Order: sequence, then C-alpha cells, then structure tokens
Amino acid sequence: MSYSVGQVAGFAGVTVRALHHYDDIGLLAPSERSHAGHRRYSDGDLERLQQILFYRELGFPLDEVAALLDDPDVDPRAHLRRQHELLTARIEKLQKMATAVEQAMEARKMGINLTPEERFEVFGDKDPQQYAEEAEQRWGDTEVYAESQRRVATYTKEDWKRIQAEVDDWGARYAALVAGGEQPSGEAAMDLAEEHRQHISRYYFEVPYEMHRCFGEMYVSDERFKAFYDAMGPGLAEHLRDAILANADRHTS
Repeated sequence: MSYSVGQVAGFAGVTVRALHHYDDIGLLAPSERSHAGHRRYSDGDLERLQQILFYRELGFPLDEVAALLDDPDVDPRAHLRRQHELLTARIEKLQKMATAVEQAMEARKMGINLTPEERFEVFGDKDPQQYAEEAEQRWGDTEVYAESQRRVATYTKEDWKRIQAEVDDWGARYAALVAGGEQPSGEAAMDLAEEHRQHISRYYFEVPYEMHRCFGEMYVSDERFKAFYDAMGPGLAEHLRDAILANADRHTS
C-alpha cells in the first residue's frame, strides 16, 4: 500500500510544499515513485513522518531531527520513549501555566488588582511593575516566574502594604547592623540574610540557597539592584551579598 503526496499531506496535516522540502533535504524521501515520477509514500514513510512531526512539535530543528532519526545506534523505540517523556513534561508545564492564567483571571474578576495610584501609595515611589516586562522576557518560561505570578495575582492592597512594611523593617535593621560594624560572616548578618531568603520564598517563589547566592551576586553587578539596597545604607548591597554567601555556606556545608 502506498499513498500520494496529497494523501499524506491530508493525513498528517502538513502542506504538500513541506513534504517536497523534506524530500529535497533528504529528511523524508518517499520509498516509491509512480510511472509518471510522482512521489508515493509507504507505511514506513508515514512512521518516519510521524517521528519528524513529533520532534518538530518539541522544537527540534530539521537538521537535528535528521541526525536523530538516522543514527544507526538508536532503537526506534527509544525515539518514542524520549518523545513521550518530553511531551509529558511539556503537558505538565502547560497545565501549570493554565492554572496560573486561571488564577490571574479569577483575581481580576474579583477586582483585587491594584490601580496605578494604589501601587504608588503602597510602594512609595517604587512601582512594583517597573521591571515586569524585563522579568517576563528573562524568566517568563520558567516555573519560578509562573509561581510568582500565581501568588501575586491573589494579593490585595493590604497584602502589599504588609509585604512592604516587612521590607522596610528588614532594611532598617540591616542598615543599623552595617553601621554598627557587623561583619557579613557574623551571626546577626547571616540571620538577616536568611530572613531575606525566607521573605522571597514566602511571598513570591521558593529560593534554594544556590539561587540565593546568584541573587546576591546580582545585587552587586546590576546597578539598579545595587542602588536599591545601597539606598537603605551605604555599602549595604555588597555587605548583603557577602552575608548571603556566608549564610548559604552555613546551611549547605
């Protein structure tokens, strides 16, 4: 049994042009030709096309798909197992994203989104959405970002006031600690670094110690973060970075 290029295009939901292209680049060459020279596809060709489309759906470029399918050391069943694992992971991720969207929609329906005026009232002159677009571009496809979006979508104006009050209180205590000459490796400094980590974990997303180390470096290397923390007290950004590293070592060594 063999099939014409038009039939295969209909079966697979692809264009005839795509099938011609796959043939031209050697990715899917039909097993037969009619007397008139037209392409005819076997059942084996259809199986290969299915594999191609699975990998394409997973984002693999065509040259990588060809290399994978033509590897003589790979059992065809291994392709199916791998694709099943990748597709299952994608489904799980999409389900979590769908849940986040549903929660955001519910929050909006309940009318708990802050107005621009309320944002400034709660945060003073620091708009919490100032870096929202950049954050989405950098981390929008991560579970950490999705978790943060899920949580903040439920916060009320009073929640934001409480969160900001905690930040202000922590900042005042840390600035006093630095002014008093406490070393970053001192117990009090490490305790406040741990409090910083737990604050983020409680209100936004879980922060393992390795991630907190990365945050500490960012607070010094990114001028915006450095300015934010140094505004609490001179030299606070670098002091906090060192305290975060010392605290992480304390808990992971």
